[in-house]
Amino acid sequence: MSRCLLRCLAFTLALFIAAPSQAYPDRPIKFVVPFSSGSATDALARILGEEISKRLGQPVIVENIAGANGVLAAQAVARAAPDGHTVLISTNTTHASNQSLMKNVPYDAVTSFEPVTKLGTISLALITSRTIPAKNLVELIGYAKANPGKLTFGYGSGSSRIAGEMLKTMAGIDVLPVPYKSNPQAITDLLGGQIGMVFADISTTLPQVRAGAANGLAVSTAKRSSLAPDLPTIAEAGLPGYDLAAWFAAFVPAKTPGPIVDKLHDAFLAALNDPSTQERLLKAGIEPEASTPDELKAFVVSDIRKWADIVKAAGIPPE
Repeated sequence: MSRCLLRCLAFTLALFIAAPSQAYPDRPIKFVVPFSSGSATDALARILGEEISKRLGQPVIVENIAGANGVLAAQAVARAAPDGHTVLISTNTTHASNQSLMKNVPYDAVTSFEPVTKLGTISLALITSRTIPAKNLVELIGYAKANPGKLTFGYGSGSSRIAGEMLKTMAGIDVLPVPYKSNPQAITDLLGGQIGMVFADISTTLPQVRAGAANGLAVSTAKRSSLAPDLPTIAEAGLPGYDLAAWFAAFVPAKTPGPIVDKLHDAFLAALNDPSTQERLLKAGIEPEASTPDELKAFVVSDIRKWADIVKAAGIPPE
């Protein structure tokens, strides 16, 4: 084979390898969200979607696939074409807690996806129905002990489920969990008095508290939220050692080419570093946070172990 032919073949191969990243994206990008509109994950996806669209030159469409603790959405993305046009904007629910809360998860949190970047963290707030005669956490625990099995808590994500179960275990109370497709649906029922309490992201709960439609008792994290500095932490309010935060991250299907993952990562990083985007996220209760793909992969592996320990300590049987 002549040197000229070898050079031509090498040049053609180089073009073929480079093509995916150079052509990407060549059509609209879909952000798949495992929770309904009105959730913090949905708000995050829409804020970042606008920025990613500007940076990559293609529209970003947000698709909400709620239900089954995010399994439906995660499975849909895991099965999508690995070309970077379908992105999962998800949380520790699909990529850490489901692995312990469910008997059968139809995807692997590590091998079914290529990690892109971590996107942020958020506090959960404990709110109660106005029908519950408790103005603080101590009174809520006292009410639950006086009425075993009568207090209900709604949950629409792994984080909200675990937060409620941790409260049950640490406070020694008998509270009935009620599942929902998404946290906003649980809050709707709480406002109507159908359930007693909900743990959900602060961006979803705080407006209800400020409107006087629900009682805000505490936040789940070790430190108070800057968005609600008047709300104590659960540890401050009566349960020392209580600490739980939720996180967000972006993933694409396994076997998505590295150059495409890198291009997406760089676009997300630029968006997360943009001051105006940071301000919008903070107003939504989300603390922006980025990572490399490798850092996110290692974080998911370690967080699966962390949530397994939390589920075991709470005595929650997989369903």
